[in-house]
Amino acid sequence: MRLRDLVVMAVVVAMTAGVGCSRLTFVKQKFKNDYHRTAPDYAVSDDPEDARRIAAIDEVALAQQGIQSGRLDEATAHANAALKADSKSADAYTLLGMIQDQHGNAAQAGGFYAKAAALAPTQGGALNNYGVWLCSNGRPAESLALFDRALADPAYPTPAAALANSGSCALDAGQGARAARDLGRALALDPTNAVALAAMAQSEYGAGRYLEARAFSERRLAVAPASVKVLQLASQIEQKLGDSAAAARYVQRIGTEFPQQRTNPTGDASQR
Repeated sequence: MRLRDLVVMAVVVAMTAGVGCSRLTFVKQKFKNDYHRTAPDYAVSDDPEDARRIAAIDEVALAQQGIQSGRLDEATAHANAALKADSKSADAYTLLGMIQDQHGNAAQAGGFYAKAAALAPTQGGALNNYGVWLCSNGRPAESLALFDRALADPAYPTPAAALANSGSCALDAGQGARAARDLGRALALDPTNAVALAAMAQSEYGAGRYLEARAFSERRLAVAPASVKVLQLASQIEQKLGDSAAAARYVQRIGTEFPQQRTNPTGDASQR
């Protein structure tokens, strides 16, 4: 199974900014693939000796705003300015990775995510993002260690996201027991986690438990915008359950909501 679900859906971005000594967190969900990516989370000091670092943080905040509003050229300029102020800013590299992801430049994005993880080897957000890149670029088994390290960060603000990513990628890597464990933990923390729900629907479908797969599929469709792969899987589930009319309705939705997308509703259900 590969990750192409959403991300291929509309981009959902949530950003909470603090000032002074507060934390600044920027959470980006549904990006490029059906995974959660998280941007920098950090604390700011008012010590004058940290002037360059604070300047870099200010530029990172502006880059985040640019990404949020879709002004990617502006975001790139601010991220590069952050690196000029602080060449070891993992946050700036994370944002450059996100920007290249939005441009569809997978190789360049991967380089930036890897650099961020190298500069911040214990920072949950940087590790999660690099893990997502590895998984969505055909290296799911390698990604699992990154998610483990992200979850070991006690300050990581979105463990449900990393658990969902870990479970989904474990499924891709053929590690069913780990997938079940991490997806269950993700849903215990966040019952509306779209990544975990999609992966559970896929897992149950692959195991032949079609009623359970339907339940997870319906929950997934209720909590986030649909994607072609989510609708395709929903159609396949209904076919297995003998409800051809319901299956046809999902196929019709694909044609209506994604008219430019060529799909094969009876094809490989392993792609969400």
